[in-house]
Amino acid sequence: MANPNSLPLHERFEHKNTLHKVMEFIILFLLLSLLVYRLLSFNNNGFTWLIAFLCELSFTFNWIITISNKWNIVEYKTYPDRLLQRVAEHELPPVDMFVTTADPELEPPIITINTVLSLLALDYPADKLACYVSDDGCSPLTFYSLVEASKFAKLWVPFCKKYDVQVRAPFRYFSNNNTMFTGNKSNEFKREWKTLKDEYEQLSRKVEDAVGKSIPFDLSGDFAVFSDIEGNNHPTIIKVVWEKEVGASNGLPHLVYISREKRPKHPHHSKAGAMNVLTRVSGLMTNAPFMLNVDCDMLVNNPNMMFHAMCMLLGSKNETENAFVQFPQTFYDGLKDDPFGNQMTVLWKYAGRGISGIQGPFYLGTGCVHRRKVIYGLSPNDVKMTNDLLKTFGNSKEFTKSVDDALQGKTEYPGMLSKSMEAAHQVGDCGYEYGTNWGKKVGWMYGSTTEDILTGLSIHNRGWKSIFCTPDQPAFLGCTPTGGPASMTQQKRWATGLLEVLLSKNCPIFGTVFAHLQFRQCLAYLWIFTWGLRSLPETCYAALPAYSIITNTHIFPKGQELAYYIPITLFVTTNMYNISQYIQSGLSIRAWWNNQKMGRITTMSAWLFGVFGIVLKLSGISETVFEVTKKDQSSSTEKGTEEEEAGRFTFDKSPMFVPPTAVLLLHLTALASALFGLQPPAHDGVGSGRLEVAGSVCLVLCLWPFLKGLFASGKYGIPLSTIFKSAGLTLMFCTLCRS
Repeated sequence: MANPNSLPLHERFEHKNTLHKVMEFIILFLLLSLLVYRLLSFNNNGFTWLIAFLCELSFTFNWIITISNKWNIVEYKTYPDRLLQRVAEHELPPVDMFVTTADPELEPPIITINTVLSLLALDYPADKLACYVSDDGCSPLTFYSLVEASKFAKLWVPFCKKYDVQVRAPFRYFSNNNTMFTGNKSNEFKREWKTLKDEYEQLSRKVEDAVGKSIPFDLSGDFAVFSDIEGNNHPTIIKVVWEKEVGASNGLPHLVYISREKRPKHPHHSKAGAMNVLTRVSGLMTNAPFMLNVDCDMLVNNPNMMFHAMCMLLGSKNETENAFVQFPQTFYDGLKDDPFGNQMTVLWKYAGRGISGIQGPFYLGTGCVHRRKVIYGLSPNDVKMTNDLLKTFGNSKEFTKSVDDALQGKTEYPGMLSKSMEAAHQVGDCGYEYGTNWGKKVGWMYGSTTEDILTGLSIHNRGWKSIFCTPDQPAFLGCTPTGGPASMTQQKRWATGLLEVLLSKNCPIFGTVFAHLQFRQCLAYLWIFTWGLRSLPETCYAALPAYSIITNTHIFPKGQELAYYIPITLFVTTNMYNISQYIQSGLSIRAWWNNQKMGRITTMSAWLFGVFGIVLKLSGISETVFEVTKKDQSSSTEKGTEEEEAGRFTFDKSPMFVPPTAVLLLHLTALASALFGLQPPAHDGVGSGRLEVAGSVCLVLCLWPFLKGLFASGKYGIPLSTIFKSAGLTLMFCTLCRS
């Protein structure tokens, strides 16, 4: 029998996927064949031929990167049981847990406290955990909700651990009464379950009642600090909601509320700035060697997730290789067949695990366990930091001492959190970072609205690897934005932030040339950073079939040419390849089609406006803004009757909906001109043909939600102002085509 100490804590498995690789190279061959055809027949065609060639060239480049990303698909299996056999409970490393929220209206406090409650109930020694909640909205409502949640947690956490409850967010747990009694029907359990359910309903009512009032409670006592303040103009507020007794492994972990100082004329760097304040305050109070960060809507779904993470972070080899463990983003109560294309199941299964086989997955900003020393700027082979700590980390001697302790691996807690309160307020001030390396070389990086990807890139540049942890029971569950406007806002922020990094000194190409970023990892970063730029060739290519029909010219090979079958074979093979991935991921063909539709819509709207935002920033006209995505709490009991309505695309007056509407009107005009014989005579007898018409019909089908929106009303209908703007653009395009 093998010695438990000699067995690995995690293993790596590679998936060959030979059939997919063959199909990928067939698609690449077809793309290259189409490019060769364009070059050979370039002299016989006009300017549109050049545009088509450039668009197809960008598609080919993107496909080459896609092949590289998926070449080594790997999966890791962790063994928490072996960890517990090897490491005693009191020897497990401490972990600081960060929860970030920014707006109590867009991110309701009931969602935030459910996330906090699920973290407090983790199957990990309570004296090794501390939970810090950053409230960038400085809302007394959020603080009140945390205080009330901490009272409920004294009942909830022991209940979860006593009965090994797997779903530890109470709103999820109590949303389905029928399944909770399975396997445990004792009278004592049922009695406690009923008590806990009543207590949670009472907590929910308190929070909901507070939300409904302009002044939810008396601003005195602990709440006095919230009187006469504004969300963007207030001092640092730090409140210890619950302090754990030293050395007690049961009960509740520490719970601390933080709202960093904000002043109108001081940059606050959005979420990255909040994360850096959390890092400094926690460094003074608990200084755990590992840090877990989650968004306020990411509920713990696997109470053993911390043990899974530690299997990948502990051990001499892992200490100098793996900087962070990233859990995939999985979503609860996702709408059937993913109508908004934002669940990204196939993306994680293939591209995510493929990139994991290179230098490791990107840092996604939530569901990630970091090493504190890596966030402090340490490289894999560094024993200690040689820089001046005061110059690097700021002029707080207490904090620089905690940094030195963290870099040396000391993990002792201070006796009382309150002893660190004065220094904690100092490091939370908005002027603390001036003259330091925060956001430049240490901490979460500044300079992009996608601070997560940028921070992960800076870590990979130093030579660290990351690792993708996919336990059978997903570690976290989050909520996806529903409706058109929320989805588009999120996608626009991503496209803008990613382009900010690509066009800055942090471009991954520099990381490969001058730092330690592997070449294929550089390609992976280029793949995600160019999401926004893809909108330009895709939107141009989408307009070409309509242009060909309106002008009675051709952009695809004609029927008498052998090359006629290249785009047909390419279309069929690519869709067969994509459908096979969806089926192997347990999804339906309807889900594949919904993702195809949303892919075209997102590209021509959110990503395109992300590019516009960067152009305005580079020209000095405006700055990019971090836009918070609205979070919605739903439960499985709501799904049946409302799912069809929830899956319908919604619109508002955002200009992002103008380009897709204009493209739709353009193709409807082109198809009408072909149907009613309104095309001009073909030049040299070679006019538009079946491929151009088929391409136009495909675009109309992809824009089906917009076609329905032309005839719907209310939030499901496209606003008249958007239709008029789009019609004006369509008329202008048609006029230019005929001139």
